[in-house]
Amino acid sequence: MSPAEENAVRTSARNGWLLSLPALVVLFLAALGPLMIVVVYSFLSPGQYGGIEWKYSLDGWTGVLFERDIFEDTLKLADGNLTIFWRSVQLSLLTTLLTFLVGFPTAWFIVTRPAKARAAWLFLITIPFWTNLLIRTFAINQIIRNEGVMNTLLMKAGIISAPIQLTYTNTALLIGMVYVYLPLMVLPLFATIDRFDMRLLEAGYDLYASRWRVLRRVILPIIKPGIIAGSILVFIPCLGAYVTPRILGGGKNMMIGNFIELQFGQGKNWPLGAALSVALLVIVTIALLAYVRTINGERKDG
Repeated sequence: MSPAEENAVRTSARNGWLLSLPALVVLFLAALGPLMIVVVYSFLSPGQYGGIEWKYSLDGWTGVLFERDIFEDTLKLADGNLTIFWRSVQLSLLTTLLTFLVGFPTAWFIVTRPAKARAAWLFLITIPFWTNLLIRTFAINQIIRNEGVMNTLLMKAGIISAPIQLTYTNTALLIGMVYVYLPLMVLPLFATIDRFDMRLLEAGYDLYASRWRVLRRVILPIIKPGIIAGSILVFIPCLGAYVTPRILGGGKNMMIGNFIELQFGQGKNWPLGAALSVALLVIVTIALLAYVRTINGERKDG
């Protein structure tokens, strides 16, 4: 490369950075700035009436997994915190699994419809996004509560004699989150299945493969990127969900998001809330890195 060409490349790169500088500044102020504030707060001491005191302390991070005995002044595992963490991860994984089990047949059904019908079905899938999450959650609550639509119909049909208690349980949270996040699984699966070569199914059947074997050895490996993308899109917001657990859990079965809000509100322990927020961010980052590593591994394998 001649000196003139090298100079042109450097000039182009410098101009590109200058053009992107406003966006980088906005990104820093809107995302990295608040994040750094939360990180700093996690290493400070809690104020007496909320807020923080500018004194270095690791109590916030210690409180994520441990709690101090008020009588012996010793540390022990914070069973309540661990229970909330486990419930959040468990419900997020179950929600991801159920959305896949429901979303995969739904996406396959839409793909196999005529071209004009596909648009209508996709339109129906995206309609819930037009409504506020709070309203959708209240709608689910009206369906599953003791005097709700489901229990009323079952009792009138004589199937049950007393209402099924679903509200304020993990089952209610699971139902609500599956309903809320189902479209986030269906759309990536639809995009992947839409590019699937249906002639591969005929080839599998011609080789005397059963339907289950075709599904396991042909379909699932090919649509794996869509499964991973949908799982990430469902798992991450589920892990930090606040509105759905707040309404359907009734404050009894809280998740990480509710626990963090509690520390900044009634708990008046901002450092602990900040440490929990950063810990949640680390969990999400690990999930994203696992996704990227999986995709990169597939590309390296050709």
